[in-house]
Amino acid sequence: MGYIGTLARAIPKDGWKFTGFPLFCVEPQFCSGDLETRFAMTSRSSIRRLGAPLVAFFLTIWPPVHAVADAGKVGVVSFGLYGDQGVFRSEATGAAQVVAGRFETGPISVEYNSKKGGSATIEALAKSLQTTANRLDAEKDVLFLILTSHGSPDGLAIKAGRLTETLTPSRLRDMLAKTGVRHKVVVISACYSGVFIPRLATPDVLVITAADERHPSFGCQDKAKWTYFGDAFFNVALRKAVSLKDAFLDARSLVRKRELREHFEPSNPLMAGGADVLPLLVGRP
Repeated sequence: MGYIGTLARAIPKDGWKFTGFPLFCVEPQFCSGDLETRFAMTSRSSIRRLGAPLVAFFLTIWPPVHAVADAGKVGVVSFGLYGDQGVFRSEATGAAQVVAGRFETGPISVEYNSKKGGSATIEALAKSLQTTANRLDAEKDVLFLILTSHGSPDGLAIKAGRLTETLTPSRLRDMLAKTGVRHKVVVISACYSGVFIPRLATPDVLVITAADERHPSFGCQDKAKWTYFGDAFFNVALRKAVSLKDAFLDARSLVRKRELREHFEPSNPLMAGGADVLPLLVGRP
């Protein structure tokens, strides 16, 4: 956790683009209070000044790990959509790092918004998905999308300065279909995120959500590093689980225990689809 925090603080305000080999509550009353990765980072502002030392640091601390035999690459797109709370920026960044540490990773794109603005918009998401997909083998590789924001029964809230948008399940489905990549994973960390499952989940698309379609999820404090689900799934379970299914089952149990302890109504995280995707995603030893 110490190293992740250090990296997050070093990220410029306009964000990093990670390239390499290697929820949130709609209403405030619902809120409560060994990375192993290889990647090269290019910043839109200062790769010479900051990027190279960070790359050298991480390669020193975490040497390369060999990929699982015959596994395809995982292209990661991670967006923190709601700029008014820093937890979404932190979670989008941290989740991408964890995924990069667990799988043989191809291109990685991380974007987030802030109170002043940002580039994590619907248009930018469509472009990022397509750009990442163009660098993957359409049949062998996996496109791994992470979205973190506030949610509602209509979809995901996007807030970048004065810009406000809603990413609907139908819009996201169309974006993913246009990429041309067969196998996809979509992890949505937001209230009511289960509304995306009927539109997205198929044998070729695995969908994991922080909540069902009728309930909020929790942990969207401005200065938090993770939401409840993001912490349980990415920060704890995925770091050690062999498969995404195991990580989800562990995370669901952790979230339920925390909600019971803090007297919240269950958010009911969900996992659907992905029968043809799960065998492709075996974590590094």
